[in-house]
Amino acid sequence: MAERLSDVEARIDSVRQLSSVISAMRGIAAVRSSEANARLAGIREYAQTIGSAIAQALALYSDDGTAPGGGEGVGGRVLVLALCAEQGFVGAFNTHVLDEVQALAETLGTERMDLLIAGSRGVGAARERGLEPVDCLAMAGHADQLAALANRLADRLFARLQEGTVSRVVVVSARPDDTHTAPYRVAAQTVIPFDFARFPPANLAQPPLVHLPAPLLLARLTDEYVFAQLCEAVTLSYAAENDARMRAMIAARENVARKLDELTATSRRLRQEQITEELIELAGAVRT
Repeated sequence: MAERLSDVEARIDSVRQLSSVISAMRGIAAVRSSEANARLAGIREYAQTIGSAIAQALALYSDDGTAPGGGEGVGGRVLVLALCAEQGFVGAFNTHVLDEVQALAETLGTERMDLLIAGSRGVGAARERGLEPVDCLAMAGHADQLAALANRLADRLFARLQEGTVSRVVVVSARPDDTHTAPYRVAAQTVIPFDFARFPPANLAQPPLVHLPAPLLLARLTDEYVFAQLCEAVTLSYAAENDARMRAMIAARENVARKLDELTATSRRLRQEQITEELIELAGAVRT
């Protein structure tokens, strides 16, 4: 009986240590999510500034202010950029992202789709579904790495566009749910062809001073805006990933707490049984 009791007490110590680890992981995830959200205001202000410049460039593009065309080429391939998790303990995060990718693959046809995945955990999960990525990168592990990751993704994206291998780019990513009905939601956003209709040509009394031809200026501004979109998508995905990890750690902590209660109750019962046996042995010794 004493040996069984010692085993249970050892398990209690292990579960308490596990609870401490879970609490630490939850705290780290909360800090990382907060760091990501703190960067969103600057990213969105940057995108708004570029958007205003695009509106002014559109006014210079032609005499009548007509926006340039950006339609998808006939028979062009579609590059789907999926932002998954780099680390574990995120519940069904990767599953939900890849469900959206799978739906796109069924709509477009796998023969027309190239898949680029950021996040090592998503690569293996995609292959299990029969989705083979043409390229993959590691997802950012820290908020300071988000801009660098967006820059690498932009380089891969623009390289494939310049090669003429793709004519449409769709970003599939999670983002925190503002309604708080779920930790995050998954959305597919088309970034190429560029939607110039979002930026009505600016009607300025005094046109801006420019040193580039209007088409070249507009092309460079468009590249900058796409980069801003990638920065926002990567940052939101990183925040959503850590929100999912927080939820997973909360659920794990609740399970650990229940297990600890069960082990504590078992320990008390075994201790009581041990005391009872010792009393019985003591009573027997007194009689003899």
